[in-house]
Amino acid sequence: MSVQVNDTLHTRTSLSVSDKQYTIFSLQKLIESGHESVRKLPYSLKVLLENLLRFEDGVSVKSEHIQALIDWNPVNPVKQEIAFRPSRVLMQDFTGVPAVVDLAAMRDDVARRGKDPALINPINQVDLVIDHSVMVDKFADPSAYHDNVEIEMERNGERYQFLRWGQSAFDNFRVVPPGTGICHQVNLEYLAEVAWRKEIDGETYVFPDTLVGTDSHTTMINGLGVLGWGVGGIEAEAAMLGQPVSMLIPEVVGFQLDGKLNEGITATDLVLTVVEMLRAHGVVGKFVEFYGAGLDHLPLADRATIANMAPEYGATCGFFPVDQETITYLTLSGRPPELVELVEAYSKAQGLWRDESDATHYSSSLHLDMSSVVPSLAGPKRPQDRVPLPKLPAAITDVLNLSGRTEPQEIAVSGADYCLADGDVVIAAITSCTNTSNPAVMMAAGLIAQKAVELGITTKPWVKTSLAPGSKVVTDYLVKAGLQTYLNQLGFNLVGYGCTTCIGNSGPLPDPIEAAVDEGKLTVCSVLSGNRNFEGRIHPKVRANWLASPPLVVVYALAGSTLLNLDEDPVGETAEGKQVYLKDLWPTNAEIQQAVALVSSDLFSQQYADVFSGDEQWQSIQVPDSKTYEWDSKSTYIQNPPFFLDNSHDPYADVSGARVLALLGDSITTDHISPAGSIGETSPAGLYLKANGVQKKDFNSYGSRRGNHEVMMRGTFANVRIKNEMCPGVEGGVTQFQPQGEQMAIYDAAMKYQQDNVPLVIFAGKEYGTGSSRDWAAKGTRLLGVKAVVAESFERIHRSNLVGMGVLPLQFPPGESRNTLQLNGTEIVSLTGLKGLGMGTKVTLHVVREDGSEASLELICRIDTEDELHYYQQGGILQYVLEQLAERS
Repeated sequence: MSVQVNDTLHTRTSLSVSDKQYTIFSLQKLIESGHESVRKLPYSLKVLLENLLRFEDGVSVKSEHIQALIDWNPVNPVKQEIAFRPSRVLMQDFTGVPAVVDLAAMRDDVARRGKDPALINPINQVDLVIDHSVMVDKFADPSAYHDNVEIEMERNGERYQFLRWGQSAFDNFRVVPPGTGICHQVNLEYLAEVAWRKEIDGETYVFPDTLVGTDSHTTMINGLGVLGWGVGGIEAEAAMLGQPVSMLIPEVVGFQLDGKLNEGITATDLVLTVVEMLRAHGVVGKFVEFYGAGLDHLPLADRATIANMAPEYGATCGFFPVDQETITYLTLSGRPPELVELVEAYSKAQGLWRDESDATHYSSSLHLDMSSVVPSLAGPKRPQDRVPLPKLPAAITDVLNLSGRTEPQEIAVSGADYCLADGDVVIAAITSCTNTSNPAVMMAAGLIAQKAVELGITTKPWVKTSLAPGSKVVTDYLVKAGLQTYLNQLGFNLVGYGCTTCIGNSGPLPDPIEAAVDEGKLTVCSVLSGNRNFEGRIHPKVRANWLASPPLVVVYALAGSTLLNLDEDPVGETAEGKQVYLKDLWPTNAEIQQAVALVSSDLFSQQYADVFSGDEQWQSIQVPDSKTYEWDSKSTYIQNPPFFLDNSHDPYADVSGARVLALLGDSITTDHISPAGSIGETSPAGLYLKANGVQKKDFNSYGSRRGNHEVMMRGTFANVRIKNEMCPGVEGGVTQFQPQGEQMAIYDAAMKYQQDNVPLVIFAGKEYGTGSSRDWAAKGTRLLGVKAVVAESFERIHRSNLVGMGVLPLQFPPGESRNTLQLNGTEIVSLTGLKGLGMGTKVTLHVVREDGSEASLELICRIDTEDELHYYQQGGILQYVLEQLAERS
């Protein structure tokens, strides 16, 4: 954060809290100077406005950007792009490893220049939480947690050694070791401060705690009044290095909550209702902000549950303003008293404290009376498809009908005295930050387990049960309440702290169960307290996946089937033949609140007192005490990327003699471009791993190998469903190598072109790069040797990412396309006019066809901001930052 701001609106002032002086950029002064419209801005936009005021520099943040936000029109907002600089960055281990790899590579480059590698550090605070690598290999056993941690450490030794080095080598970079918790729950319970402080030149600045994260559910922290959302790796790297995240001023949808939840209704039921409503309303690319008298009765944990699932309802974030409930939670979770006092004083001084008398303006609004919420699940493959509890049997019957079944089928399970049937639950998992952060639903799950044990019923033998809390605090309060012992007796033993079943780390099903599923081609189910249930995500053998509250997860483990109407049918039967119904098991709100009252601040203080140290296994990892990383050339997980070794980038050099690597259609997503999922044995990445002595069973996933560019560039454009028009009738990542016309993998062709010093161009249709903002979609494109992508239109973030990697995005003028040019991929391509390259300038495309005929066309340069132009001129955002730091040293 720089203090050399222009402050053209004179908002810089001081705030005194408990005899300590803080420097702030005051929204109240803005209102007093005549900008009355600021008072009616949504709270989330006030946070963005303060950010612009604090970073006004006349370059990335100009007075017209600030004015556009002050004059925000809720119904028809101006399409103004602004530069947002978050206070900090949150990462999980899959997406965080490549960022640390890039930092390490930057240090190598600084050392090659003869300067101190320690110049390279994150400028803003970065926290990386290792939470995505634990799998449910062992379950329903007292030793499950210990065994799963052992397996996790063995599987991920190379990655963890690298992160352990980063933990000690970099400033402003903290690692929360494995076995601690899920990044979003650790963020909620410990990392977030709501009011962020920074010492600069003897002054203490205070400003809203804001962040971006490399996981889409970063949005959970909006429940605490902290503005943040998920971004791709390149945006996250930019943010940690002090560069702005480019965004459009969003529309803000207001969501009014009134009333209270009825007896027996959970926060999960509420959030599934909210997801359904907002999906139907349409909030993609928008902020959602919650207001109304209902917030007075909505605990912080419930707010976090709703905010967590913003990706599921499609919004950038679901924001809850700071109020008394925020203060109560900060105190409960053990935040220092001086911070809690500052949060309240700062929020009130800035007009960021929730006040229902404010006449806040929204782009549109919805209303929900919480007393209308009913028990629900969502599925079988989308989180927005809510199903009221009694209607689940009909919903699963519809799934069976779609698969051609008129009646459920049963298959005898080998070596067992029971059959497995369509609709049976084979996975019941209490998992994911969404619900395990919420004491009310976790205690409810424990109370149901207690009642089940006392009544003498137990889980069905075909159900794989697991409990993966979001933090160790959850275990502490379940033990304190005496409920963990009952969960254990039903097979809900602790399996680990991290994202497990919700991200597909459910581990294998027992062999006899899998065999029965295969034999009968059964449609079996999972019930999990997670946030995503997309096809194939939870387990490849499980076709229907239902999101539910933790107590309902326990109930379905007892019932064993989704074909039961739990409003009428018994959940189970005691040894004496007595039928037990849902009403016999479900705890009252009074029972739940009595248990929740046991959650105390000392539990948080104890577990987070030494959160970055880790256990003996983590501490025993040996790493060199060096400023630069000692790369292992034999590692298949971590390699030094060549981004800083290639000095051939000349932003003003015309491209001549280029070949077409791919000719693509409309709506090519980052899933098509970026490596994801499993690694095929005969794919370029699979062949690389085998050549390096890795057996197929140890391939792991592209996600786990994101720190090795050799794997990732081989997986770029390798999606099995991508269609390259140069190879008609063929699906998958193939192309024709020219001029011979030989069909081969895109990676293999790119390497042959590189050997011959032939530059490459990609042509595409409309909406190129839609979907998640995956960093390797742009990084892989760069490493394959692609100089430019020419498309009819671009998704905004991927276009920016291409620029951030030094790849030029060029757009066809209206009415023109690869089809009007009659391209087939055999052409020789030239791009001229790059000498005067700038925002929106024209670049001339010239093609020479195989028959010798030629065509030319003016393209539009889609470098859209001055910051992007600086990045491209240096060959990418990392190179730009590197040059800036090197010049200052």
